[in-house]
Amino acid sequence: MKLLSFVIPCFNSQDYMDRCIDSLLIDDEELEVIIVNDGSSDSTQRIADQYEAKYPSIVRVVHQENLGHGGAVNTGISFATGLFLKVVDSDDWIDPSAFKEILATLKTLVAEDKTVDMVVSNFVYEKTGKKYKKVMEYGKNFPEGCIFSWDDIKPFRKGQYILMHSIIYRTSLLKECKLKLPEHTFYVDNLFVFQPLEKVERIYYVNVDFYRYFIGREDQSVNEKVMIERIDQQLKVNKLMIDQINMEEIKSLKLRQYMLNHLEIITVISTILLIRSGKKENLKTKKELWKYMKDKDIELYNSIRYGAMGRLMNMPGHLGRTMSVAAYKLSQKIVGFN
Repeated sequence: MKLLSFVIPCFNSQDYMDRCIDSLLIDDEELEVIIVNDGSSDSTQRIADQYEAKYPSIVRVVHQENLGHGGAVNTGISFATGLFLKVVDSDDWIDPSAFKEILATLKTLVAEDKTVDMVVSNFVYEKTGKKYKKVMEYGKNFPEGCIFSWDDIKPFRKGQYILMHSIIYRTSLLKECKLKLPEHTFYVDNLFVFQPLEKVERIYYVNVDFYRYFIGREDQSVNEKVMIERIDQQLKVNKLMIDQINMEEIKSLKLRQYMLNHLEIITVISTILLIRSGKKENLKTKKELWKYMKDKDIELYNSIRYGAMGRLMNMPGHLGRTMSVAAYKLSQKIVGFN
């Protein structure tokens, strides 16, 4: 068994995948890099095969018909042999010095027979044209140098939440909770993080800026214009997150509050995108989204709808929608919504 499996979903990634893969290739046979070529039509397949030929004991390439980001992650998980697993998008990369510390931590945990379900580290927003690099870090939320549970964490501020970039999961945990992301759907990284959380009991935090999250391509899925065009997929993920949270079954009050905050942020983003689309039919869709939550779980709905952000997002009329967008933009600057 390998120590750590990296899964890299690749779709027409020829222009930037080298930087990502190279950042993972250090001289350590305990690592596994799984490149999932998700039906690319460019040179992704050739580049991936070259890496496998050069590093046969570390790199494994899987070619498949296009199933989307979620389908590629599912494939990577199914092929992973590492004790731990991390997904790295093909346009992102990891920091070399932080990598050494992460690897040393994992080796120590295994050597001392200390099982953990999730390892958390920081990530950096690598925004094109921005000199200041925003860091999503958790030093004020998580204990350091020890294994801890949800009951040991401190509250998250608005706009701060755990992304796919932050986490390394125990591979068997993902398989135990039967994680299967929807195919041909963007924004499933939220589900990748969200769904297994209830099964996570033992956590370890490494306070290093490990993951570099690139933002800047015009065709990138998190570009606002692109997100509006794909609003149906954002809503699909949003509703699946609503389906997966069961307030009564979450024993830890702190985990419950964290999951509520995470779901609130995703729902706020969906709401703002529907408003900013400028389409009348999307205002109807906005009401349907909130009704979906209300019909699923009235307690969940009341917690989010009548919180500060929920009230702002549901102000009536054209003026109310204008104020909602203004409040969201202000939140972006103050609390760091991406």
